[in-house]
Amino acid sequence: MDQLPSTKPYLLRAIWEWCCDNNFTPHIAVVVDKRTQVPREFVKDGQIVLNLGPGATNKLHIGNEYVEFQARFGGVARELSVPVTQVSAIYSRENGAGMAFDLEEEAMLAGQAEEFGMADGEPEPEPPRPEAGRPKLQRIK
Repeated sequence: MDQLPSTKPYLLRAIWEWCCDNNFTPHIAVVVDKRTQVPREFVKDGQIVLNLGPGATNKLHIGNEYVEFQARFGGVARELSVPVTQVSAIYSRENGAGMAFDLEEEAMLAGQAEEFGMADGEPEPEPPRPEAGRPKLQRIK
């Protein structure tokens, strides 16, 4: 039996559209790995939060494999590419409404190990701490 395609890119597109339709600013939280093309100077604790609002992006494409767009950082246009598997959440900046995702454990561990230069058998880094004043998503099971 073939494996079903992931629902994650469809949910990302739906929540992005919901945010835009309701005049909210969609943001994504990303766990950075070697495949993630983002400005590294803005990566903190192996993660980055990106504004996906229509006014902040150009040529936004939320595909089934990658979220790709252009954005300005310090006035300089950059090409960004984020694997969908590395998106840990999408939410509205204004009220924090959105959705958090479980990252595929393999992808997350591989990305963290490479980002922090860890070899097999070394301890894992401390989990990132949420910053004050930022929306917090809570997963309810």
